[in-house]
Amino acid sequence: MKVILLKGTLRAPKPAPQTVVLECSTILALLTPRVLLGHLLRYHAAELLVYHLELFKRPLLSVLLLRLFSRGSCEVIDDGGRRQPVTISYLAGLARSCFRDWLSKRGLLNRVGEELSRIEAAMAARMPPSLDLDNTPVYLRTDLWFGVVSGGSIGHIAGVLNNLDKCCNAPVFLTTDVIPTVRRDIETHMAHPDNRFHDFRELPALQASLDFHQRAQACLAGRRVAFIYQRYSLNNFSGISLAHAHGVPFVLEYNGSEVWINRNWGTALLHEGLSERIELVNLRSADLIVVVSRPMKDELIARGIDPDAILVNPNGVDPERYSPAVDGNAVRNAHGLGDTVVLGFIGTFGMWHGAEVLADAFGRLLQRFPQYRRSVRLLMIGDGLTMPQVRAALTRWHIDGETILCGRVPQAEGPKHLAACDILVSPHVPNPDGTPFFGSPTKLFEYMAMGKGIVASDLDQIGEVLDHDRTAWMVKPGDPESLMHGLRVLIDDPERRRRLGAAARQEVLEHYTWEAHTRRIIERLKERCP
Repeated sequence: MKVILLKGTLRAPKPAPQTVVLECSTILALLTPRVLLGHLLRYHAAELLVYHLELFKRPLLSVLLLRLFSRGSCEVIDDGGRRQPVTISYLAGLARSCFRDWLSKRGLLNRVGEELSRIEAAMAARMPPSLDLDNTPVYLRTDLWFGVVSGGSIGHIAGVLNNLDKCCNAPVFLTTDVIPTVRRDIETHMAHPDNRFHDFRELPALQASLDFHQRAQACLAGRRVAFIYQRYSLNNFSGISLAHAHGVPFVLEYNGSEVWINRNWGTALLHEGLSERIELVNLRSADLIVVVSRPMKDELIARGIDPDAILVNPNGVDPERYSPAVDGNAVRNAHGLGDTVVLGFIGTFGMWHGAEVLADAFGRLLQRFPQYRRSVRLLMIGDGLTMPQVRAALTRWHIDGETILCGRVPQAEGPKHLAACDILVSPHVPNPDGTPFFGSPTKLFEYMAMGKGIVASDLDQIGEVLDHDRTAWMVKPGDPESLMHGLRVLIDDPERRRRLGAAARQEVLEHYTWEAHTRRIIERLKERCP
């Protein structure tokens, strides 16, 4: 028997006889002596699938785990097909790198502290920069997530980049990885981080922030820059440094506190105080902060940020890519959906998406109204953190046969999957600590652009964008009973679906395109930095 461990966002390979596929992150999170003994030398071969041989997280522990699982061959294989046999010398090299980084931790933290102090001092003396749109805008994507092919971040990055040249000069894109839906004619420079500190939490982002600044400066040498636009990522302050170095405005796209997100939807940060300092340095340095919702603006004001520096700018959609004209028949045929009514959900199965609530609601629907078992199907597109809860709900309600789990699909294939659906569902749930929901789901605007009937949680911005029984059918957030009844309303009423979908499409065209989103940023920046 062979075992395959997956790292990061890679899709699972097709099942093969005598092969077990496991998520490495899940195994590491649940690693106990009992779990380890259950897999110890159990397999005749083991493979670790990663996006990039030099860039995957926790390499030493992951490769040691691989070696302990197999009594035979072991290999690390990346998305480009490169192979690294797990030999004694390879393990020894990983151990040396880990020990070197452990010895260097304090030096890295000191360098970061010194750079932050320098930026804070410069902020106090900095005069508001002027904006010259005859120069080149620069967009920074600094996340250390690799191989991401779909999701809200992909949609947002491409949405802004692909429309900047309609408002100003063509941009330059500096990124840590390929973003597949960015236009190919946009000048793009890869700024891959090195593999320092990848056995440690949070430290790779600190090192990458220092490195990114240097690599960006080399790419921008001799250029006249209009402004720096950065999509904020954990522990990164390279955008501020670049804006100061070029004497240009700094635009920060802020999608929520990484400190809060890790504390509430993950594991609290080890260096939480430092991460919060970096967040505040970014926020206080920005000439314009772009947020997607009013609750996010309220949060920033409560943290002492100038309200005039904040632009509330909901997410958007490309209405030509997402359109009622898209043909979904190939997807329907591939999954044997026939003439059933298809309920659709697309997402990264985040803690806030409510995918598990949808699975629960669908189970209740089929149990209470068994006539739907033959005529209704649930199509769930994507994968992520809450997939285990989704699978558990499907098993609990015995609805595996009525549910199709597509897994992750590339962003470019998203529209035809949505087109295969009759009803699109946005079952978002409230924040666990009771604070307002601060999101602006890109899926919401994609659903609206498709012209389909929508069932959605009446939750903060979602309830502001959608009108009950005009552009969508609204339900109580986090309540599977309310969601079940909402689904039933649209399942039984095709004419209502048509009416809601047409109104939602018109609303998107008037207010929520990426072109309009990007134009609002440039117009506000001109006001802030004349």
